[in-house]
Amino acid sequence: MSHELWIAASLFATVSLITPGPNNTMVLTSGVNFGLQRTLPHLLGICLGFGLMQVLVGLGLHGLLGQYPIALELLRYVGGAYMLWLAWKLARSRTAPGEALHRARPLGFWGAAAFQWVNPKAWVMCMTAMSAYLPVDATAVQVLLLGSLFTLLGIPCVGSWAAFGSGMRQFLQDPLKLRIFNNAMALLLVASLVPMLMN
Repeated sequence: MSHELWIAASLFATVSLITPGPNNTMVLTSGVNFGLQRTLPHLLGICLGFGLMQVLVGLGLHGLLGQYPIALELLRYVGGAYMLWLAWKLARSRTAPGEALHRARPLGFWGAAAFQWVNPKAWVMCMTAMSAYLPVDATAVQVLLLGSLFTLLGIPCVGSWAAFGSGMRQFLQDPLKLRIFNNAMALLLVASLVPMLMN
């Protein structure tokens, strides 16, 4: 890959990773409810989980899935159902930030990493990056480098949402404000399913 192509891939990764989507909605909400430190495993699970998914897809998983389109369709519906469940759980959350620190638990590393496999936006990003920035005969090293690029850029991009959420904690100490915020985030999570359902 040329130097120019890596710059283009970096710009695509940054824009894709920092724009709203299920991952960023969830870490923003986690930052509000649990603070930045307790959201870090969630954040790292997203970044490393997506990077691993991208590497596995680039090393040939996309070809296997292409032979079994029912598998992609199944992932699509499982992902949609899981996101609806997360939105329902979020909308039912009624704890104030101080209480949440002691009674509730944020999504952990493994849950966030596994979520990438059912996240529609993650699949679109992954397939787009592989087809646009890697040659057809890409080597394992090139695939690994592209996956690493997304992982490294994901930490500040997705992390900015977690930090913003953590910064809003003081404002959302009032249980009513927190309930309104959590309900709004649940609706945004459901709204993020619309592009998937339109395809």
